[in-house]
Amino acid sequence: MGILQILTLFGALGMFLYGMNLMSSGLQKAAGDKLRGLLSSMTSTPFKGVMTGLGVTATIQSSSATTVMVVSFVNAGLLTLTQAIGVIMGANIGTTITAWMVAFLGFKADISILAVPLMLLGFLFSNSKKSNKQSIGELIVGFSLLFLGLSFMKDSVPDLNQTPEVLEFVKAWAGHGFGSVLIFLVVGTLLTLVLQSSSATMAITLIMLSMGWIPFNMACAMVLGENIGTTITANIAASVGNTQARRTAMSHTIFNVFGVIWALIFFKPFLALVGCIIELFGLPNPAAEGFAVSEANAATGAAALYGLSMLHTLFNLINTCILIWFIKLIEKAVTAIIKAPKDQEKEVFRLKYISAGPLATPELASEQALNEIIHFAQISRNGLGYARDIMGANEEDKFEELRGKLVKYEEISDRIEYEIATFLNAVSEGDISDDTSKKVKAMYKIIGELESLGDSGEAISRILTRKNIHKRVFDAETLKHIDDMIGAVDEAYEAMIANLNSAHKGNLVKIDNAYNAEDRINSLRNYLRDSEIEAIDNSGKHYQTSSYYLDIINELEGMGDFIINISQDLERAFTHK
Repeated sequence: MGILQILTLFGALGMFLYGMNLMSSGLQKAAGDKLRGLLSSMTSTPFKGVMTGLGVTATIQSSSATTVMVVSFVNAGLLTLTQAIGVIMGANIGTTITAWMVAFLGFKADISILAVPLMLLGFLFSNSKKSNKQSIGELIVGFSLLFLGLSFMKDSVPDLNQTPEVLEFVKAWAGHGFGSVLIFLVVGTLLTLVLQSSSATMAITLIMLSMGWIPFNMACAMVLGENIGTTITANIAASVGNTQARRTAMSHTIFNVFGVIWALIFFKPFLALVGCIIELFGLPNPAAEGFAVSEANAATGAAALYGLSMLHTLFNLINTCILIWFIKLIEKAVTAIIKAPKDQEKEVFRLKYISAGPLATPELASEQALNEIIHFAQISRNGLGYARDIMGANEEDKFEELRGKLVKYEEISDRIEYEIATFLNAVSEGDISDDTSKKVKAMYKIIGELESLGDSGEAISRILTRKNIHKRVFDAETLKHIDDMIGAVDEAYEAMIANLNSAHKGNLVKIDNAYNAEDRINSLRNYLRDSEIEAIDNSGKHYQTSSYYLDIINELEGMGDFIINISQDLERAFTHK
């Protein structure tokens, strides 16, 4: 096997992987919003969850993308962990469709003949001014590249009959009985880890089988290994995520490891079942003793390819039929294995919805960023609660405790803004639609406004510290006015968070609630400021005390400005007019 042939083989593999990613990306951009709506609504029972996972994964050709959406919705409270487990089971079934598509179109029909003409069609679509047609063009080009890469891979694999020493080497590895099954299972696992794609590993396994490199039973062992490999990838991605992300990934592991265990225990009967089903279609039994793929007999090649795809599908179907009755038990198991942090306050102030995995699917990752922004807004509103509490803190220890919390919230705001911005940078570098790009730009502005709200809380604590140093005291009426102003700002927070949630659900139409809250803040600020100036003139109220009071009122009014800016950013980027 020459150097050029080896380079061509790896280049063809790269083309296959790139085509798979491009096709998946195009599908996500073309149908992402509809699929997200389906995923959040069609999971009321375990069966519906399985069917939803199957349908979504079969549509976007990426079980990892489905898992990303599932984790996002679990964190957002749109799905429970129980529902998520059902969807993941369906995603495992949905991903088997890729094997059938490759086996039939890539080997039987050889769609690579049409791949180049299809790329012309994809190019025409991609030059459309409509983003949805551009996404369809991306899908067509990805589809074409996938099968061109598969065709090049088949052509680059050497004929073992011309290299008998390699043939003997492969036969030696396949001649250790059940030990060989375990060896090829590990090979499938490692190959999936290296390629980061179970679909690519499945394609390579199909090629090796069709070229006579490995016997049918060893190819089946590799497929089982691929199911383990894809769960390790998911766990690595979720390892830096939150508790729910790690539990979701762990449930995926439990599902596939359990399946591999029973498949190994019943390995021969399972292969015999697959062989019997293939025989029903009038093809040779690939699991029969002495079966071998032969160029002289095309039926043997078809039997082997369809048999391997059938095993992959049956494995996930049987596994789902068994474990769907034990979803609650799986949930208890992953909850026991991955415990929530003991320091609950620390868990609240860390990134809750963003983890490493979503970066593989930038079109869908923007949803997790918006989830995180909603969480950020809720944290910011908690800071306003501490600002309200500190107004009545007369004891020095209590005042210092609350002042420390406001300073901490300002630091938390800085950290969360930075981490969300870093995540949005990674999303922007991916291939996203124009609509998502517009939303990402709005999210940059929103996190800046939320960070400024954290600064305002800390600024209020500084004003109060200066007041205490100069031994100024607010009377009951002044405290009542400040509390009224804080109440108005809190109502604005409520309207803003409601608008953020509406934008996330895709049903934001107008932001009258935010404008009404802003008008109330401005009117109250004007009334309180005019009243205080009049009190200074008429009753000789201490100017320094009034100055601190007016500074706080102005700071609270400034918070109202930041809040209305957020709703206006949402109106520009998320409303459908």
